[in-house]
Amino acid sequence: VQLTESGGGLVQAGGSLRLSCAASGRTVSNYVMGWFRQAPGKEREFVAAISRRSGSATYADSVKGRFTISRDNAKNTVYLIMNSLKPEDTAVYSCAADDLRTVASGSYYDYDYWGQGTQVTVSS
Repeated sequence: VQLTESGGGLVQAGGSLRLSCAASGRTVSNYVMGWFRQAPGKEREFVAAISRRSGSATYADSVKGRFTISRDNAKNTVYLIMNSLKPEDTAVYSCAADDLRTVASGSYYDYDYWGQGTQVTVSS
């Protein structure tokens, strides 16, 4: 599967963005789909993931209540809706697909396919 992210940009603190991850090949419901982010000088960080069959979502504590992950099987796309953005949310956001597990994982080692990333910058 090939993954392509879009929707990043510059936004003021408190604002919102919607990131999209379009998949080509197999449908996204065949994978655990995750979002990760990496800020300059920091390690890659788990943000959110959605399970393969149930579609249940898992979030990092830092984004819980502000971000929502969802998928549209008809469009073969996974979304990350980000509200109440903070400057510390600034990072390159990447989507990823896990071909093995059924339940969402927060470890980037468990993901097999990655997109190229999209920059999100939140100004104070």
